[in-house]
Amino acid sequence: MWSRPLPSKRRKDLSSTVRGKPECLILHFSKGPELLKAVYPGTFDPITRGHEDIVRRASRLFDEVIVAIAENRNKTPFFSLAERVDMARAVLKDMPGVRVEGFTGLLIDFASEHQAHIVLRGLRAVSDFEYEFQLAGMNRNLRPDIETIFMTPSDQYMFISSSMVREIARLGGDVSPFVHPLVANKLSAKISVG
Repeated sequence: MWSRPLPSKRRKDLSSTVRGKPECLILHFSKGPELLKAVYPGTFDPITRGHEDIVRRASRLFDEVIVAIAENRNKTPFFSLAERVDMARAVLKDMPGVRVEGFTGLLIDFASEHQAHIVLRGLRAVSDFEYEFQLAGMNRNLRPDIETIFMTPSDQYMFISSSMVREIARLGGDVSPFVHPLVANKLSAKISVG
């Protein structure tokens, strides 16, 4: 493990103690003085409270978190790439060190273009792990300097997925506990149109 201090504006005591003795210490991975950037990729169709939670917590660990919204030609998205980027930017606008970008192509190419060496992935359940593990292995094989870090959402968001939110909205259910109000309004407007 490599460690380095956090920039002074974000330096905090990240260690915890039990009976006065250190229990754990969070070390930051870095190859030098450059900013520690993480890319958090996904389709975010739409962005949920679970996504927000991961980004908020990741922004405390990394100098910069780039939310990378994928076009994904293998799926037919509910919202266009531009709509998803706009929603995510609006929802995450008050989080320091966070920016949102749309992308097409390979994630590792996007990460290279942004000098990011960490891919951040959210895991909701054990069932997510096998796919994510394979993806991490493939990314590492294609670009060995990329590390994948898995984070789980906070307990209250563990069950939320974009597909479930879309289905609830299509059936006329209340999605307000699961998404930002702006996203709930966009879902409602999109469904009423068509």
